[in-house]
Amino acid sequence: VVGCGRHGAELVCTLSMRGHTVTVIDQNQEAFGRLGSSPSVRTVTGVGFDRDVLVAAGIQRADGLAAVTGSDEVNVVVARTASQLFHVPRVVARLYDPRKADIYRRLGLHTIAPVSWGVNRMAELLAYADLDVVVSLGNGDVEMIEVSVPTLLAGRPPASLQIPGEVQVTAIRRNGRTFLPDAGAQFEHGDVAYLAGRARSIGRVQAMLSVGQ
Repeated sequence: VVGCGRHGAELVCTLSMRGHTVTVIDQNQEAFGRLGSSPSVRTVTGVGFDRDVLVAAGIQRADGLAAVTGSDEVNVVVARTASQLFHVPRVVARLYDPRKADIYRRLGLHTIAPVSWGVNRMAELLAYADLDVVVSLGNGDVEMIEVSVPTLLAGRPPASLQIPGEVQVTAIRRNGRTFLPDAGAQFEHGDVAYLAGRARSIGRVQAMLSVGQ
């Protein structure tokens, strides 16, 4: 993990609690004070895009790298260095500017834009409070949604809640059991459906549910 700010420190602690051995790099040694004491966490003081610092941190043996400094430019340089020079299998960079995130994603760099994701998530919670977003995928572009199937849709196929290319039913929970619907599946009273869809299509799902109620 390159960057031991609030976000980086939380990431380090989370990975450590999940049983991973983590090395964190930061040029400010005092930043490591955000970390708790854990034998699975190692600290390295230095500039995160310096090759010698990365080598000293063990990047040649790393399974993954997260660049989460306060600078988009530094994060991109670190991520590209890890990916292209050291061939780290999993690399992700945090970028504050969503426009930059789109550009670098097209270049094959995996990025997280927390501002863009947060805005989309808050808008969904405010506008569609009766839809339960189970998980957000990528940068919040795709959501997994849990919905109670309206009574009027009982006896109808899952396709009645689908929008081709935008929203599809991935699973149904019925009487405590969750299953993947087959070609002949039909909704029953009390079903809960799990839908995967684009964040921008949530409003259309809400409209379909309102009609079915």
